[in-house]
Amino acid sequence: MNGQTLMLPIRVRTFTAKNVKVNVPYVSGGTTVAAREKMNEAIAAETHALMKEQGFPSEDIQEMDGTFEVKTNERGVLSLSLLNYVFTGGAHGNTLQRSLTFDADTGRSYQLSELFKPGSNYEERLNAIIEAQIKARKLPLLVKYPGISADQDFYLADKSLVIYFQLYDIVPYAWGFPYFPISVFEIEDIIDEEGPLGVLIY
Repeated sequence: MNGQTLMLPIRVRTFTAKNVKVNVPYVSGGTTVAAREKMNEAIAAETHALMKEQGFPSEDIQEMDGTFEVKTNERGVLSLSLLNYVFTGGAHGNTLQRSLTFDADTGRSYQLSELFKPGSNYEERLNAIIEAQIKARKLPLLVKYPGISADQDFYLADKSLVIYFQLYDIVPYAWGFPYFPISVFEIEDIIDEEGPLGVLIY
């Protein structure tokens, strides 16, 4: 990852079936064919996993709507969120969100732990910041804050690492997805400078 000013062109393919419309982003240029293929395969796999988790295919699905949000697309870092809403009856539907963060030069996708220096004890540091935000924002927790997990959901945006939890995980449905933005400068000393967060600092 070289921190170049590269922005990737993002296009959309749309999957449709009965009561289903899912917009799938794909990278159409800006880097090598191999890197594009890696990123697009990961995006497609995550999209299909979300649809399956929401019950597709099923006659019970009255509506399924898949969308996405590009969070960062600069300096060779692509971070995006895939959202899948399904309604099968009842008071309201349910939305799941998953995010992917890539090195655009290679197509490599990153887990949260890979953003930090080995042995940095990033979990303890991030948990302390998140718990302080929960207290400051007076979030009505459904359960005791469980701490971040090995496969914790996150994305990168505006020089921040954004940790989030699924609907119902820690707060009531009405509060939506609880997002916890953490400035890269607050955790600069534990960031892997060669990874996506390191690129965004400078």
